[in-house]
Amino acid sequence: MQSLSVAFLALFLTQLMTDFLLRGDQVLVEKRRGTLRAYLSHGGVHFVAGAALLGLCGSFAWLGNKAWALVLVLTLVHLAIDWANLKLQASHRISDTARTFAIDQLLHTLTIGVGVWWVSGTPMGSLMLALHQLQPRVESTLVLLVVYIGVIFGGGHLIRYLTKPLFKHDLTITGETVNELQDAGLYIGWLERFLVLTALLLRSPAMIGLILAAKSIIRFPELKSVRFAEYFLLGTLLSLSLALVGGLILLQALYGQITVSR
Repeated sequence: MQSLSVAFLALFLTQLMTDFLLRGDQVLVEKRRGTLRAYLSHGGVHFVAGAALLGLCGSFAWLGNKAWALVLVLTLVHLAIDWANLKLQASHRISDTARTFAIDQLLHTLTIGVGVWWVSGTPMGSLMLALHQLQPRVESTLVLLVVYIGVIFGGGHLIRYLTKPLFKHDLTITGETVNELQDAGLYIGWLERFLVLTALLLRSPAMIGLILAAKSIIRFPELKSVRFAEYFLLGTLLSLSLALVGGLILLQALYGQITVSR
């Protein structure tokens, strides 16, 4: 049962790393153009990362040769989902929104879960039991990585989609273009969510107040713009909410209880 959840977390981590850490912007641009090389590059990274993580976690000893087939099939399905998503956007049947992003990530996650369950041949009853049996060391590490990468980088993409409608209006920001503002917000958000997650993991919530105070002081002059103030407040609250949810998940998974003070 523990091997099942280890394999799922390893492959889910592969998904997060491939989409948010190991994929450059140029690859995405070429995928939108339908370039075969971009899909082969993205798929190759996904396959190598998946096989490496399964190997490091000892899943090959459990799945045997099926592990190679599982990684290959999930890589192909991953590329198929990406291709379908981009094609539907290009045909204007769907829009590049937060909802589309969430559905895309959900489909990837479901295929990983179904793939691991199908290959392992685990009965459904045993599968539900396995969700409550976390292997102390390996699984805790994987949970930590999944939450950190998902919240920090995946959360950054989600927040960017949710705040995009604000840029339909003119934002009066002295010395910053819209692209510069979005990029700065993305990078600051990465650091902000990392620090908030770490503060909760260390059970030191007071650090969160210092983080938000420092961020507000730096951006104080621009807050005179109503549009920017809306963007700043929405982005900050969304970022903080995601980090708090991720922190609570880590506290429950690693400590067995949700407490922020000793």
